[in-house]
This record gives sequence, C-alpha cells and structure tokens, in this order.
Amino acid sequence: MAQVLIKSVNKIYDNGFHAVKNVDISANDKEFVVLVGPSGCGKTTTLRMVAGLESISSGEIYIGDRLVNDVQPKDRDIAMVFQNYALYPHMSVFENMAFALKLRKNSKSEIETKVKAAAEMLGIESLLDRKPKQLSGGQRQRVALGRAIVRNPKVFLFDEPLSNLDAKMRVQMRAEISRLHKNLQTTMIYVTHDQTEAMTMADKIVVMKDGVVHQVDTPLNVYNHPVNLFVAGFIGSPAINSIKGDLKNEAGKMYFQNQSLKIELTAEQSASLKDYKHNEIIFCIRPEDIYDSQFDGLVDHPAKTSALCDLVEPLGNEYMVYLQLGDTYLTARFDPKRLPVINENMPITFDMSKAHLFDVNTELCIF
Repeated sequence: MAQVLIKSVNKIYDNGFHAVKNVDISANDKEFVVLVGPSGCGKTTTLRMVAGLESISSGEIYIGDRLVNDVQPKDRDIAMVFQNYALYPHMSVFENMAFALKLRKNSKSEIETKVKAAAEMLGIESLLDRKPKQLSGGQRQRVALGRAIVRNPKVFLFDEPLSNLDAKMRVQMRAEISRLHKNLQTTMIYVTHDQTEAMTMADKIVVMKDGVVHQVDTPLNVYNHPVNLFVAGFIGSPAINSIKGDLKNEAGKMYFQNQSLKIELTAEQSASLKDYKHNEIIFCIRPEDIYDSQFDGLVDHPAKTSALCDLVEPLGNEYMVYLQLGDTYLTARFDPKRLPVINENMPITFDMSKAHLFDVNTELCIF
C-alpha cells in the first residue's frame, strides 16, 4: 500500500480561474481521508489531479515514494470509483469487473478467482451474469467497487460515489465502504459534499472552501474544535447557531450580549478573552448544546434564558425546535420528554462549556 502526499498543489485553468490554491494534504498508508466542502470548493479537482485526470499547474503529488506529476493515470496504480458508476452497458457484471484484468493480460483462471472473490466480498455473486441496466443504483455501485477491488491498487479514489443513491441506500453503502476499508487495509481518498459521510467514514477530514484547505483533523476534532466560522457552520447537522454581538465586562464578569440575549461566559472563556482588543464577536452553539431547562438543569457553566417556540419538528427520537429571542433565531435539539407548543415561552439553558467564539472580522476561533 502507499501514502499519498499532495504538496503545495495549485490548479489554474486557462481562463485564469484558480480552482485549487496551494493545497497540502497527506493520506497516510491505510488511512481513510475524506475531502469535504460545498460544491465548487476544489475537492474533486484535487482528487482528479491525484488520479492524473487533471494536470497540475504547480506543486507535487507523490504516491508512495514516487513523484507522479507526469505519470499517466494507468501507471499510477490507483483505482477510481465515480459518481455515475461508469459501467460498460453492453458488458455483464463479470465482464465489467474483469475488464481491467484482461487489459493486463491476466490468465483466465486468475481473473475468475479475483472477480468471484470481490463479488463475494460485496454480496453480488448472483448478479455476475446481469447487465448494468438490470441492476439497482446500489447494485451498480457495488459493481463499480468490485471493478476497483480486483485491480488491488495502492490507492482507492472515490468521487462522490453515493450521491446518486436514495437516503437509505446511502447509509447502507457508507457502511459497506467503511467495512471494505477495514478489510482491504488500503489507502483511500474520498470526496463528498455530505458532511455526514465525512464524519462517519473518515480517519481524517480535509475541509475545503474556494480552493483552500481550512482544516485537517480527525472528525471529532473538526466538530468540537473548528478553526473558523466556516468550518463550524459547515460541519454539523442541523448547522451551528451563530449570533453576532458584543463582549461586555461588568463587575469583573464577562458577558456576550446583543439586543435579544445576555449570556455570562465561563471562567475559562473570560480569562482567555480578558485582553481581547475587539468588542464585537460571533457566539456559536450547536443545537444539541441547548436544553429545555424544565427537564435538563446543567450544573457546570449553565446560561439560562427564555425563548419563544416558533416551530417544532418531531422526529421520534428527538425534537427539532426553532426558537426566537427578539431578532435572534436558534435551532435546538431536545430529547422527546415533552412536545413543545408553538408560541409558548420556553425556559432554555446553554451549555457554555460547548460554546465557540469567533472574531467578527477574521472569523477565526478565539475560544
């Protein structure tokens, strides 16, 4: 297997568009790395440069110890799984999976052994004689995975492979690909715009926007310690609550305050920000860190207030509650202990130990 190293890579198109800007990413041997970000952020372009399907404007890409900038895609020892499956419609499942092995002049018996082993791993042994048009979307994606597996590449590349599947099938295929990574012990780089896929599958997440890498870390560190406002807002569903306001120092205590809300900061937050030069900040808190204080009284770092219940979405195992405090709107995720009533004034509590504070100008995390 192999490490993939992307060093100071840029992609500038002929029209001057700078799609990928000085990107540095490492995918260690056997690591599952997910590139995530909104559409147009440069993640697929980066993946295609690793595959050799896009030229590099500057920088270096290594697969193992080998510089592959000028190496043809077929000689990079990678396998790529595409969004649209890219199966040959006139070939059977067996023929699709065997095609690359035939090009390599593998023996008939070797091809049959490898294809059947991959089909068994993916649970598609009974489909080997069918044509792609006779398969469901999930089955086609398994065939595309099987075609990659039989090549036994150093690196697997995935370009939004689940985006054409329905929600239930996406969940199932996420588990299949994670299980595949565990069984094959191969380096995998996976591109998606779906942060849930990134959080559930990755050993390491690369968050991108506008061609720039904003944060590289484990899923939980990206979630719990976002480096800037974009990462905080992009990772997590529903999105984090963001409120603009001012830092206030009153009688030795520090508060976040706007026209609708006044919240005391924790001792740690206050100590960290005592020399902060700007008054205006952005206060962020995730929906699961807001509680209905009728039932959930926090002992450590509670900040209590009340809010008008604007809308409720009962989801069975939880309630999504949309709250209004004057001009401020919040989303909260409550345990289903009591169904809130629209237009009622609810007592709520913030877990301030989980709050994030950002500079209003740079949007960088200050606590």
